[in-house]
Amino acid sequence: MRTAAAWLVTASLLCAQAPAPPDAAARIREEAEKRSQVMKHLHVLADRYGPRLTGSPNYEAAARWAVQQLSAWGLSNARLEPWDFGHPGWSNERASGHFLSPVRDPLVFEVMAWTPSTNGPARAEAILLAPPASPSKEELDAWLGENAPRIQGRIVLLGKPREIPVSFAAAQKRLDDEAVKRRLEARGGPPMPPQPPKPEPGKLTPQQVNAAIDHWLIAHGALVKVLDAGMPHSTIRAFQNRAYDVTKSVPAVYLRNEDYGRAARLIESGDKVEMEFDIVNRTHPGTTTWNVLADIPGTEKPEEIVIVGAHLDSWHAATGATDNATGVAVMMEAVRLIQTLQLKPRRTIRIALWSAEEQGLLGSKFHVRSNYGTFEQPKSEFGNLVAYLNLDSGTGRIRGASVFGPEEAAAMVRAAIEPFRDLGVAGASASSSRREGGTDSTSFSSAGLPAIGFFQDPIEYFQQTWHTNLDTYERAVPEDLRQASAVIAAAAWHLASSEHRLPRFTRDTMPAPATPAPPVTQ
Repeated sequence: MRTAAAWLVTASLLCAQAPAPPDAAARIREEAEKRSQVMKHLHVLADRYGPRLTGSPNYEAAARWAVQQLSAWGLSNARLEPWDFGHPGWSNERASGHFLSPVRDPLVFEVMAWTPSTNGPARAEAILLAPPASPSKEELDAWLGENAPRIQGRIVLLGKPREIPVSFAAAQKRLDDEAVKRRLEARGGPPMPPQPPKPEPGKLTPQQVNAAIDHWLIAHGALVKVLDAGMPHSTIRAFQNRAYDVTKSVPAVYLRNEDYGRAARLIESGDKVEMEFDIVNRTHPGTTTWNVLADIPGTEKPEEIVIVGAHLDSWHAATGATDNATGVAVMMEAVRLIQTLQLKPRRTIRIALWSAEEQGLLGSKFHVRSNYGTFEQPKSEFGNLVAYLNLDSGTGRIRGASVFGPEEAAAMVRAAIEPFRDLGVAGASASSSRREGGTDSTSFSSAGLPAIGFFQDPIEYFQQTWHTNLDTYERAVPEDLRQASAVIAAAAWHLASSEHRLPRFTRDTMPAPATPAPPVTQ
């Protein structure tokens, strides 16, 4: 239980933290509501430069555009921060597919990233094979050997189609007050993907099974690998060949559940199903990619940094609008608001746009490792980072924040976003989680650095747009993005201009490092 003296210290600290000028939040809000450019930024990022898969020409073009735009607004030292991704880039140029028999109909699918092209149109009989679930090496080898004669020159559908019951439930798009309260009381970090179950002794992991099947498909002359997208309403969630090497996979696609189920039923009823796929993919030499950085210099303590950030990269199935062009557009608009209003922060406000978040937070982890180190092994700049602010959960309005730090840090963030309570912002809670994964704020918190992750109304994010072919400009909500831009700008201004810094965990209270989570990201 906190003592009365401790509460008095906290109260006096918050009183001293009121930013100047006192009307900054109101000015930011007015500019955001009346003269917002956030949808213009989103249009450019999604419509002109989407998709933005790390290593692709579109990603590089988007990064260079962002540098140019930030410079045009008057930010200082707008730059590309290079780092070695370790893999060549990849992009899909075009793809088409059709049923040829017993019906003639187009197929709806997305290509798996870092897989090769077909050698012209690949026309062949389609076969359906269901690998054993959670096999041992011996069980998988036996299955592969038994089915090897069947796949030469074939289009191979792998796995039974997923049965998706019709749902009569309405999807939740806005969080109610109780849901927001539960999030704030959870006192945790951003939502994390569940840890995959450990395989039973003697059983192969899913990654080992997939690698063995890919090798088998190549060795025995399969033409195309087809996977069930397994989602309703023609939604397709597309990922990558984990080897990042097109020589270690046959051409591969995610077929919409409706087409996959149709093909499976036709095959199982005895029809000879023929398909055609014509896929042109490109690999791009070189392994360098870039983060984007730019500064609004501090007037009194320029060495102390408040970073606002989001990941610039996306997956390739659509234009990457809600994941995460919305976050990038909001952060760009936040610094534009501060710059346009000629607000002069005491500390430097930096914008950071990350690459390869989708491959495991790699761009932000590189930046943290190179510039700050960790609490246990700090670099000279470790003490200069005041806070990192992150946005990466779609188009919904900001409803609250999770702050890696003591309760006093959460109290300071609550004070910063209090002017937006009437717009649905409920507050902030303290977090002590150093688990890595989910989004870029955890690259900072896992290192022991103060990170702030904002949570948002879900709208259509995890159920529909996250990593899918539906992630386009049309799914963005303009008024929500205007609200988020104002909240981020005001919070960054508050933290950069307050007399006192955001409180941190001390040597005695810093949580122990956590075991890194798998690289599944938002």
